[in-house]
Formats: sequence, C-alpha cells, structure tokens
Amino acid sequence: MAEQRQFEEMAMAPRLQVTNLSKMFPGVRALDAVSMTVEPGEIRALLGENGAGKSTLGKIVAGVYPPSEGILAIDGVEIADLDEKSAGERGIGIVYQEGSLVPHLSIAENIFAGRQPTGWLGQVNVRAMRVRAAKLIAELGVALDPAQKVASLSTAQAQIVEIAKALSRDLRILILDEPTAALTLTETEKMFGVVRRLASNGVSVIYVSHRLAEIYTLCHTVTVLKDGKLVGTRAVADTSPDELIRMMVGRDVHLDREISHRVPGDLVLDARNVSAPPLVKSASLQVRAGEIVCLAGLIGSGRSEFCEAIFGARRRRSGEIRIGGKLVNPAGPWDAKAAGIGMVPEDRKLAGLFLPMNITANIAVTILDKVSDGLRFSEAKASAMAQRFVDELRIVTPGVSQLVGNLSGGNQQKVLLAKWLAVEPRVLIVDEPTRGVDVGARAEIYRLLRGLADKGVALIVVSSDLPEVLALADRIIVMAEGNTVGELPGDGATEEQVLRLATKYTASVAEARRDAAMAEI
Repeated sequence: MAEQRQFEEMAMAPRLQVTNLSKMFPGVRALDAVSMTVEPGEIRALLGENGAGKSTLGKIVAGVYPPSEGILAIDGVEIADLDEKSAGERGIGIVYQEGSLVPHLSIAENIFAGRQPTGWLGQVNVRAMRVRAAKLIAELGVALDPAQKVASLSTAQAQIVEIAKALSRDLRILILDEPTAALTLTETEKMFGVVRRLASNGVSVIYVSHRLAEIYTLCHTVTVLKDGKLVGTRAVADTSPDELIRMMVGRDVHLDREISHRVPGDLVLDARNVSAPPLVKSASLQVRAGEIVCLAGLIGSGRSEFCEAIFGARRRRSGEIRIGGKLVNPAGPWDAKAAGIGMVPEDRKLAGLFLPMNITANIAVTILDKVSDGLRFSEAKASAMAQRFVDELRIVTPGVSQLVGNLSGGNQQKVLLAKWLAVEPRVLIVDEPTRGVDVGARAEIYRLLRGLADKGVALIVVSSDLPEVLALADRIIVMAEGNTVGELPGDGATEEQVLRLATKYTASVAEARRDAAMAEI
C-alpha cells in the first residue's frame, strides 16, 4: 500500500518543483528563497531585469550550479548533488545565453559531444552523427552543413546549433535562456513551432526572455524575479505587458516609436555595390547626418558582414565607400576609425569588451591619444573620461574601476557604446544593440541612440528584432542573400512588409537555383 501511495503521489507531482531555492556567490545573494512549480507540457516564462537571478535559477536546474539552500525535485523525486551530466541523463537540456560550443569542432561534434553514436567496435559513426545533426537543424528551418566548423558560423547560426544540441536529448525539461536574441522573426517562429511540439509531448519548458511579445506568443505562465527574489507568477492570459514591466522594474517603460522632429542633414556615408564574398554580394546604403538607418533581414542575409566590410573588419572584393564625399578604402578597423567610422559589434563579450579589465581601460583603449600626456598613459584623464560616460549613459556601477565582467548585460552594452562614443565618430554602426538586455536597459539604449542622432551622428543599426527596427528606424534597408533588396520608410512600415521583401527575394533565388539544377539534369 505504501508503494502504491508513493506511485500515486509521483504521478500527480509537478515536473519541476523548487522550494526556497537560494544561491550565494562571494558578496552576492543571486537567488533568495525562490519557489516555483512547473507542470508537464507547460511553457513557463521567466522574466526579470539583468541580475534578477533568471540565468542562475536555470543553471541550478541544469546542474551547472549547486544550490546554497533549498530543495529541487523532478517528477516528485527530490534531487541532491545534481551536476550537468546527471541532469542530462534525467532529460534536462539547456540553451545558454553565453554560448557553450567548442569553436574548432564541427556542428555535429558539438551537438553530440560526449554522446557520439558509435559502431559495433566502439568507433564514432561520423556519418550517422552528421545525418542526425542535419535532421535536428532542418527542424529549425536553417540550412547548415553538419561538418562545418563552429568557428566559421555567425552568432545567429551558432545559436541555432545551441538549440539543436539541447533538442538532441530525450527531454523532460528544456531551459531556453534568451534563445532568440540573435534570431530573426522567421527563425524565431520556426523555433516556436519546435517548442510547442515538445510541450504537446509533455516536455516542460522554462523560457527566459526580455522580449514580452514572445512571452504572449508562446508561453502559458510567467514568473517574475527581481533582485534574486520571487515577485509573482501569473497566467499569461490574465496579465498585461504593462503589469509585467511594473513587476520587473517597478515603473512604466515605453518602447514604442516616438515622434521625431529630426531633419536629416548632409550625406555622410555612401556605400555602393559592396562585395565581400561569400556572404556579401552587392550591397549599398546611404546614411545622412542625424539619421537612423536600420538593416533588416533573415539569418545569413549578410547584414553584419556588410557592416564589417564598411568598417574594414572584412575584406572587400569590390565597391566604393565614401565618407562626406571622400573615397575611403579601409584596410582594417584602424583606417575606418581614422575616417570617422565606429562599430559596436554583435557579440559584446567575444568581440567588443575586455571582460577581465575595468570600465576605464575598456573605454580608454579606443582613445589612447586623448588620455595620454605625451607618450605616457594618464590614469587620471582616462578615469575622468570613463566617469563622464558612466554619468551620461547612466551606467550602474560602484565606480569606474569595476571589472566589466561583473556588470549586468545592459550595463556592459552601455560600456561598449561609450568605448566608441569617446571616439566621436561621424558614422556609428551598432550591431544588435539590445541583445540580451532587459526591458529597462533597452529603453535606455533607445534613448541613447536617438540622442546620438539628435546630435548629428549618422547611425546604422542592425537588428533581428523587428519591433525594435520599427521603433528606431528613419529608414529600413532590407537585405537577402548578400544583397540589399529593398527600402522602406521607418514611419508606417510593418513587420509584414519587411519580411515580404526579405523572403520574396530569397524565394526567387531558391527557385532560380532549382531551375538551374533541373536544367543540368
């Protein structure tokens, strides 16, 4: 009878139950007595500002961190000493916000790391591994070669591989930490379809995101954390975006398009027929002083690569770049910087910031001439410059000597902006400006970008978030298959119009390729 009673209790148990879960790091209480229950087949959103404890909670459930206090139970069974290996064996998968792939391994090797299919003699069955990897990637609607090295992938493509890696397990719980931060709307919708199918099969999903529209599209329930503590849990159907924002930040935040009275000035950047194979074939754009031009397109459209070519970070085969009417030919970022071009890269941690260094050093690195006394670096000048940007950009930090790696994502992004604002560029390229930042920081970054345009800076913004494009853009340039394929005015444009331009060209290219293949047959 006792065994029968225990079985009945387990059958009625939630898929995941955390009770009074706490996590302490040196000097920081990242989680403070958080309790949460997630049922089988439930898609639970986890919201909060940067530093609220969302990622920490997800990593405890995935066995990355041990809890300092509290109880974690799966299907009614209390779990102690959970680590990543045992979590995977229990059907817990996680897609990390920071990325966990090994660059020098192939896509297939990353997806099945430590779990490669083997032959009867124990050797790795490479063909079977690649076939299974290709199937997982195809489910997400992206064409990638499983044998391709991860080091050659874009940030968005690497994110697709991260998701495929999680899906390769026999899942009971899937934790997605900002999975769409680098994805376009089309790829996001395909991923949502996969998540819904998993949930319909009983998989519980914990979905961490700063994008409220995604919460209302995908999730059943939402839990809000603030400063490591539980604020509350709501049914998504019973709450509003304004209520969730107030729960997260304690105030109203508006991300909608603002009425602009800016009148664009003289033409500053004129890039024509730029080619940088294999991802940029023929791309052109013009940006005027005080104008925000947004680049939109699907994964692999060549948006970031086009900007890298303008900035000298990617080799051009052909095309012209003019700044203020003067022809420039950047051999590298140093030449672009000298010509008045700055670029905030897509991946702030990998390509933008020196995380083990402090705020002062990160900002000073682009303006050594301004913070030096002759041949000597002036710590006083550099600190004063850093403090100025901390104040102007409202960077939340104990001081300019704080290590950048210890800041929240939103504040790291502001330091990266400061690094290039200090150069006083005529043209500023900003690639995915709000990737992985919370709703409050997003509003701050929108304010900063609009303020720069008001001061006459010519801005190019690359964003996979179409609501962001529509909120910021004076003009929208759409790219597809390495080409600029259309232009829309920012005021009055819709997501459907942007996607129609991007997908129509891609579909026509695919049809032409099919016709050519058939002709050869």
